[in-house]
Amino acid sequence: MDTVDIQDSPFPKSPVIPTLYEGTKIIQFRCHKEIACFNACCKNIDITLTPYDVLRLKKRLGKTSGEFLLEYTVPFEMGPGDIAGIKMLPKSGTSQCQFMTDEGCSVYEDRPAACRYYPVALVSMRKQHEYIDRDAYAVVQESHCLGHNEQRTLTIDEYRKEQGLIEYDELSRGWRQLILKKKSSGPSVGTPTKRSLQMFFMASYDIDRFKEFVTSDGFNEVYDIPEDEMQKISNDDVELMQFGYRLIRQVMFDEPSIATKADALDKRLARKQEREAFMDGIVAKLGPLESVTPDDKYNHLD
Repeated sequence: MDTVDIQDSPFPKSPVIPTLYEGTKIIQFRCHKEIACFNACCKNIDITLTPYDVLRLKKRLGKTSGEFLLEYTVPFEMGPGDIAGIKMLPKSGTSQCQFMTDEGCSVYEDRPAACRYYPVALVSMRKQHEYIDRDAYAVVQESHCLGHNEQRTLTIDEYRKEQGLIEYDELSRGWRQLILKKKSSGPSVGTPTKRSLQMFFMASYDIDRFKEFVTSDGFNEVYDIPEDEMQKISNDDVELMQFGYRLIRQVMFDEPSIATKADALDKRLARKQEREAFMDGIVAKLGPLESVTPDDKYNHLD
């Protein structure tokens, strides 16, 4: 049976609940350069990017992840005060994709998963009492798209394979599971701290800065990473991305899979005590810092 039970649809507040299908659903669709609506979907974009999308695109463009984020994306909250996602930033003053050309997509081989899926949408769900994720698919039929009139039929699974989505879905699964876990857990996980939200964003999207963080002395003073694993995550962005999923689970959901060094907490506590003792000495010598003028503060450093 193709149709999926949608009692736990991620669109409960939508006045129109889409019909969800399994991968065996047969669709009729073909997009090509000669079709009258060619490029129409690229002129009005709303494209959410996955971490793997960022890896592919920043490598394609020869940019760091930080440069790519600044030039091509805009962040959004998945809920009030919640974890952040990122969307493609349209061309200035328009709603069209920055990669659109008259000949089609200029980064076609590395286009995002959302573009590959169109006109199919992947819907990942998890019931609150379940520990497994369930994937289903919706078919989007927009009035401008003439691809549905093309005389070609195939299953959704065949379409996914054709569009190179098997790899994309597999490498984004850990990230989707994190988002589902956060949504399904609700208040039980509490309000995310600012630090955990920053960790989620950096590990998910700013992979080059995350690499600097993971290879820093401070990180390796706390976490006990085997040498062969550190080599992998230092030299392979995909390995690093998947390590990031594990670290987010550990930080946000207290699901440890990365060992910490036995004396790490003691060392951090000792450094904190040293800093506090140093500041106590400054206060004892100068008086409360708020009573000292800015000029006085700098004079006392001589």
